[in-house]
Amino acid sequence: MKVAPARINHLSIAALATLLLHIFPLSLSFTPPHRGGCRLFLDTADTNEWDALLPRGMFYGVTTNPTLLERANEPCTVENLHKLASTALQYTDEFMCQSWGDTADDLFQTGMAISEYDRERVVIKVPVTATGAEAASKLTKAGVRICFTACYNKKQALIAASSGVEYIAPYLGRITDNGKDGYDECRQMQNIVDGLGSGTRILVASLRDADTIAKLAMEGLDTFTFNPDVARELFDEPLTDNAAEEFEEAAARGSTSN
Repeated sequence: MKVAPARINHLSIAALATLLLHIFPLSLSFTPPHRGGCRLFLDTADTNEWDALLPRGMFYGVTTNPTLLERANEPCTVENLHKLASTALQYTDEFMCQSWGDTADDLFQTGMAISEYDRERVVIKVPVTATGAEAASKLTKAGVRICFTACYNKKQALIAASSGVEYIAPYLGRITDNGKDGYDECRQMQNIVDGLGSGTRILVASLRDADTIAKLAMEGLDTFTFNPDVARELFDEPLTDNAAEEFEEAAARGSTSN
């Protein structure tokens, strides 16, 4: 008695594979198993910089805002932000972009439209104002992830923690420019959310050098966004470059010694 070979009745294997790829597109995004709580974001809307820096594997996500979009000559539209999200999320876990509008309802509607691309991986930024807080409350109830932005005072960490948003972004450099100690302000914000038992992350922004990131990490802060120049500065160590060159020279000599 012959047994008929197993067959897929409705979809060939090739067609099934094509369908699965359409539903679950290939992505280069990968979270290293030993990253711990560290989250580094690349703060630019320049896709050429994404191409240059995101493959290095150190970035958890990308952050943008209308000002960065303008600098990169990228339209500040929902459609374009969906396109940018599609690109960024091929390499990272999160894409942060800012809502806009004159009223809380405007901010809410725009945030809903932007986040519709991927509610699990797109984070919506709103200013930590009374209007922004109202919009954030509605967005959070609708299942949208939120980052309060344009934070200049440690007391605003109380708003973020009590609102239950995922991130708040203090502008360290600009805080210092305005006469306060931006470093200490960020450190105290971390103490506030820790003391309250809140899971809100202090996403330190307006960072102008890599050493400040290292020092803040020593204080227990673990979430930072910075521009491409600072990202390259993290790799700027001549002694390491010299050692790497020596290794390559030794390898070249060794490959021709036999």
